[in-house]
Amino acid sequence: MDREVQFIGQSGAFLDAVERASRAAPMRRPVLVIGERGTGKELIAERLHRLSTRWQEPLVTMNCAALPETLIEAELFGHEAGAFTGATRARAGRFEEADKGTLFLDELGTLSMGAQERLLRAVEYGEVTRIGASRPIRVDVRIVAATNEDLPKMAAQNRFRADLLDRLSFEVITLPPLRVREGDIAVLADYFGRRMAAELHWDAWPGFARHVADQLERYAWPGNVRELRNVVERAVYRWDDPSAPIGHVQFDPFESPWKPATSQAAAHPAPPPANDAPARPAPARADLDDIADLRSAVEAHERAILEHHLGRNRYNQRQTAKALGLTYDQLRHCLKKHGLLERGQG
Repeated sequence: MDREVQFIGQSGAFLDAVERASRAAPMRRPVLVIGERGTGKELIAERLHRLSTRWQEPLVTMNCAALPETLIEAELFGHEAGAFTGATRARAGRFEEADKGTLFLDELGTLSMGAQERLLRAVEYGEVTRIGASRPIRVDVRIVAATNEDLPKMAAQNRFRADLLDRLSFEVITLPPLRVREGDIAVLADYFGRRMAAELHWDAWPGFARHVADQLERYAWPGNVRELRNVVERAVYRWDDPSAPIGHVQFDPFESPWKPATSQAAAHPAPPPANDAPARPAPARADLDDIADLRSAVEAHERAILEHHLGRNRYNQRQTAKALGLTYDQLRHCLKKHGLLERGQG
């Protein structure tokens, strides 16, 4: 778990999920944590443990998707010497390691049906049997499991045991994705930006230029908080002028004019994009209805393009003009029109 990341946010949906975790923490019952990748499921699991009566006991984590199916059961329940090829000595499983504490099972939906059956017995009876052993071992383990899968749907399709789902779903905490956490993107971006600036030994945190802050708010964040952290920290460390607000952000670190093309893409090349701003869906009808002045809307879009390319080219006006396909004088005219001449005299 990434212990450097803390709970940062003020939206009601986010605070409700954290509050539910706090209420469930003292209980001895299992908890399911549901959420998209990067929403903080590991942090919720740690909160459930730290606020429980087991906080001084082990918190053992296992990523169910990180091991091949043949090794998952041995990892969970342990094995005796000689139980299978390569088992030269006995080994305790994660359940025994977590005795009196908490076992966090990440990516629960990837467990095989055989492992699910053994997990069901461990949850129901508090007993595990090492592979190759004849006697069960009593364990006292509180289970917290996480997934981004639709477990009820999987159970209906016979891909997940319905009886195991019943045992594990005493409490279900569903984490909201970042795109619906109103007001939290700016708060998180500022937090990650300040922390990166301190790591780089900047004297002060300059913040984000307005057009960058707008881009951060409009982006869909498929990777949620984890992606936001990477995007912000990358933008800060690439910025060369700590005295000026961060003027450029790259959402896709793999985007490059020299990116290797697949054979199919090389045979049918797509036209290059006009700029590297993140793709966004077309405005909804409600947004279009809100535009009462077409001229103002066009000018705002033109200014956003100028600000984006100025930041990308470190406010070098000659490089910006080249990137936009303008002459230097044409760019100067546009910058003067939008009041942007005060930055960069390249």
